[in-house]
Amino acid sequence: MTQRYPFRSPYGWFAVADSDDLAVGQSKAAYYQETHLVVWRDTEGHAHVQDAFCPHLGAHLGHGGIVRECQLECPFHGWFFDGEGANTKIPYSERTNKKAKLKTYPVTEVNGFVFAWFHPDDAEPMWEMEAIPEIATDEFAGPKKTQHVVQAGIQEMAENAVDSAHFRYVHNTETVPEIVRYDMDGHQTFMESRQKFPTPRGVVDGEINAQQMGPGSSVVRFAGIIDTILISASTPIDSGQTETRFHFYVKNLGDAETNSTVGDAFASEVDRQFVEDIPVWEHKAHLVRPALADTDGPFMKFRKWYSQFYAETDHGHDAEATVFPPPYWPDKMDETPAKATASARHGTADA
Repeated sequence: MTQRYPFRSPYGWFAVADSDDLAVGQSKAAYYQETHLVVWRDTEGHAHVQDAFCPHLGAHLGHGGIVRECQLECPFHGWFFDGEGANTKIPYSERTNKKAKLKTYPVTEVNGFVFAWFHPDDAEPMWEMEAIPEIATDEFAGPKKTQHVVQAGIQEMAENAVDSAHFRYVHNTETVPEIVRYDMDGHQTFMESRQKFPTPRGVVDGEINAQQMGPGSSVVRFAGIIDTILISASTPIDSGQTETRFHFYVKNLGDAETNSTVGDAFASEVDRQFVEDIPVWEHKAHLVRPALADTDGPFMKFRKWYSQFYAETDHGHDAEATVFPPPYWPDKMDETPAKATASARHGTADA
C-alpha cells in the first residue's frame, strides 16, 4: 500500500479526553497514536493514561477496569496496578509481579482537557502546556463543544492556520483574514490577523490572534463583534486519521440565555467552516514541493516549525522524508514561498 504521508504522527502533548468527561473513579478505553489506551481518574482526582492491555493475560483495562482508590483493577483476574503502572496486588498470590508493568504516559490537565505526552522514543516532556487565564474566571462563558474525526494527517489539517486564501473559495466568505504578524518561538507560534466582518449593522473591523502550543493544541482569540475564544485540541489516531475537539467561550454578557445564544452562533459558524474543510482534507494529496503563489501564506515557515515535532528515529518510516529535505526549508525564511520554491528547483536552497 502506498503511504499517504511521508511521516508518522508528531510527538507532543495531545488531548485524550475532556476533563469533565472523566469522572472520579471512571476508566475508559481510548485509541490514539496507533495505541490502545486506558484513561482513568483515581479517587484523589488525578488522571492517568496507560497502555490498555494487562501484562498478565492481555485483558483490555479500558473495558471493565475498576478504579480502586488510586489503583486500577483488571477485570479478568483482579490484578491491581497503580498510577505508575506497577503491579501492586495479585489477589490469589502473596507476591506481586515486578515484570508486569503498564506503560504510563505523562499527563497534564489544563484548559478543560486531559493531555498525555506521546514520544516514539519515550523522551520526557519538553515543554509545559500553558493555561488560558480568561476561561478560569467569570469573564467568559462556556464551553460549547464540538468534536470530529477526520481521515487526514494532523499536519495537513494544521496548515490551514496559515492559509487565508481558501476562505473565499471553501467557505464563501466575503473577506479573508490578512496576516499581519507571524512569529515562532520554540514550541509555539503566534499569528495576528485582521479581517472585516459583515454584520446587519455594517462592516466591523475584527482582530484574530492565534497561538499554537505544540503540534496538537491552539487558542484563537477573536475581537470585533464580540470577544470570543476558541481552544482546539487535535490528536492523531494514526498517521492518516485525526480527532479534533473544539471548546468555544464567549464574553460573559451577564445573562445565561444570551450567553448561550451567542455561544451557539459562534460555535455553529466555526464548526460549519471546519466541516466544509473536511472533504478537501480527506481527498487531497500531501505535496512535498507545492507550487505556491507569492501571496500565499507562510507555509514554508510553518512546515519548518512543525518539522521539529518529528522524532529523529521514525520507526520504519523514510527518515529523509520525515525531516523534510529541501525545498521544504528555504535558506532565507523571509523569502516569499514562490521564490523559495523556485530557488530550490534550481538547486540553490540549502538544507
